[in-house]
Amino acid sequence: MYFEKEYLDLFLVPAGLLIMFAYHLNLLYRYLYLPHTTVLGFENNNKRAWADKRDTAISVISSNLSAATYLCSISLTLSSLIGAWLGSSANYNVFESRLIYGDTRATTMSIKYIALVTCFLLAFSCFVHSASHFVHANYLISTPDSDIPVKYIEKAVIRGGDFWLLGLRALYFALNLILWFFGPIPMFVSSFIMVIFLHSLDTNTTPLHHHRSPTRQTGKKVIERASGAADRE
Repeated sequence: MYFEKEYLDLFLVPAGLLIMFAYHLNLLYRYLYLPHTTVLGFENNNKRAWADKRDTAISVISSNLSAATYLCSISLTLSSLIGAWLGSSANYNVFESRLIYGDTRATTMSIKYIALVTCFLLAFSCFVHSASHFVHANYLISTPDSDIPVKYIEKAVIRGGDFWLLGLRALYFALNLILWFFGPIPMFVSSFIMVIFLHSLDTNTTPLHHHRSPTRQTGKKVIERASGAADRE
């Protein structure tokens, strides 16, 4: 029994996906239990301090909302185009060239298309949820004469950022699946390189800054002024 090129898809593609999943499980563990080692944890620490400054928060929320809506539209458009491509059986011959070293059977090509569309739809769903949380944060910030706790705003903004991150990760997986159309070897190599690239982007080495809320700073100044006035008397 000799080794056929179709067997490469059975070994390299699951291995590439396993590398990506293992890295993101490790990133999830660090984010939950060691947030100071991740860039997302570092950003969330700054977002908690930023939520108190409601005068400039609305413009920042609007920019995040616009970016989430833009990526949401791109994800939906790409999934629709791939779905239309999938519906045309004549286009299967494009990636059946002999230059592609791997499984190019019609069944495997269907699996590739379905997996790619699933990633784009997952990214679309995550960006929609991200936009909804940013809209909710915008309502909380812009409510006039309200005593809404800052924790509500922090929760909405951080959840919006979390869904934003999930949408981006779905697009990263989609990139690997696109390279799978050119064979399992490019897909496996891209998975390995992407994990190294993401690790350099996700790792944080800057110590977290302990922000002080404006209310605490104001209260401290009042106490200092009162104590100074008492000393002068």
